[in-house]
Amino acid sequence: MRRTLVPSALALILVAGLATRAAAYEAMAVTDGGTLSGTVKFQGTAPPPAKLEVTKDPEVCGKEKTSPDLVVGSDGALANVVVTVKAQKGKKLEPPAQNPTFDQKTCEYKPHVLAFPAGSTVDVLNSDGILHNIHTFGTANPPSNQAQPKFKPKIQVKVEKPETIQVKCDVHGWMSAWWVSTDQPYVAVTDASGAFKITDLPPGDYEVELWQEKLGKKTEKVSIKPKEETKVSWSMTKA
Repeated sequence: MRRTLVPSALALILVAGLATRAAAYEAMAVTDGGTLSGTVKFQGTAPPPAKLEVTKDPEVCGKEKTSPDLVVGSDGALANVVVTVKAQKGKKLEPPAQNPTFDQKTCEYKPHVLAFPAGSTVDVLNSDGILHNIHTFGTANPPSNQAQPKFKPKIQVKVEKPETIQVKCDVHGWMSAWWVSTDQPYVAVTDASGAFKITDLPPGDYEVELWQEKLGKKTEKVSIKPKEETKVSWSMTKA
């Protein structure tokens, strides 16, 4: 049976297609770009880090771990916050000069949050010399589940599409981390002091998304001026 699209349905399809194309990031030369820098802090009194039971390989892993899902410094500095400027156009997203590196040390993932351009190959290292496994829980990217015994000091995982991916170890259940695969270059992760810096932004007004695995998302707004550095101080707290 032959079907005919009515005009309204056809219009919806066309609009959806145009919206998808409009949302795609556009690379352009940036000659008068500005810089966004600042810090993110935890607002209020941070809860003590949760204790994690070590159930395997204590001679390498230690007897006890603290959860890395909310790392707050003595001055409230909030580590591992993903800062994304919602830019529709700007400098080209270049592939990394070297593969992003993701290590396993004393049964912890280093770094806890790793951001890199989509299409990258992640070098997964095993500095512990014991059996680990890398289990990624992607949706846009197919999940990967690879054993990494001590005689495999490096394995590689290709991440083609942009998304935020949880990574776990099925051998050591407390081990958890996040990979952030991006389709544009204006993304940073706060360090232990809560600091970040994003450069070469075209002048203009932007929304900036903050994401932290325990605290969720928060949106800020910022104005970038040509060849100037805009400094901010933002905070996050429990929902």
